[in-house]
Amino acid sequence: MGDSKAIVTNQDGIHEKLEEIVLKHIKHPFKKPYQQHTQDAFDKIDKVVQGFDGEIILDSCCGVGQSTRLLAKRNPKALVIGVDKSANRINRNVDELVNEDSCQKVDNFYLIRADLNDFYRLVLVAKWPVTQHYVLYPNPWPKSKHVKRRWHGSAVFPDMLKIGHTMILRSNWRLYLEEFSFAISLLKLTGEFSTVDDKEPLTPFEAKYRASGQECFQLTIKIK
Repeated sequence: MGDSKAIVTNQDGIHEKLEEIVLKHIKHPFKKPYQQHTQDAFDKIDKVVQGFDGEIILDSCCGVGQSTRLLAKRNPKALVIGVDKSANRINRNVDELVNEDSCQKVDNFYLIRADLNDFYRLVLVAKWPVTQHYVLYPNPWPKSKHVKRRWHGSAVFPDMLKIGHTMILRSNWRLYLEEFSFAISLLKLTGEFSTVDDKEPLTPFEAKYRASGQECFQLTIKIK
């Protein structure tokens, strides 16, 4: 369980081209056509959202959905929607990963297979009333040459920052959050850093990192 290696990067600090990348994406909105499988998945869940009168919580990059289930348990009056690009992860049974005493069976959540680069834009067009937006332990892409694969270096980043009242981002690589914080400052937003000390890990990755003695960090961003 506790065999997770620390992240190794060839960067000394925030990527030297990050400001240039983010400003370019702010100036030129992302207009790539939606992939059909994401459009179809969104259309189905959008009917549920439009018929729901309550808080919507979005759990991006949800993996096997443990975090989605736990968030649903902790917010019983909300509708929690977990989104991941992998059908294999979405369809995996993770009941055994969640402590039965702390997370009884819940039904106020959905797991959706979709590309978030398209899904985010569809959420904005549909004006979903998202209150909390979780992005937990996204792939860090630690090599400098892969900066555009990190969320804050992606073309959809400005749209991503328009979703929800609060964004909660977690990573075991503090530099990822420092870069994210720098990127949101270019959109006149600020975030608050903290360490993760939840008694119950939200994701299998969080449990593995902490069992390996790694510190996990959180960046909380007030958007609205």
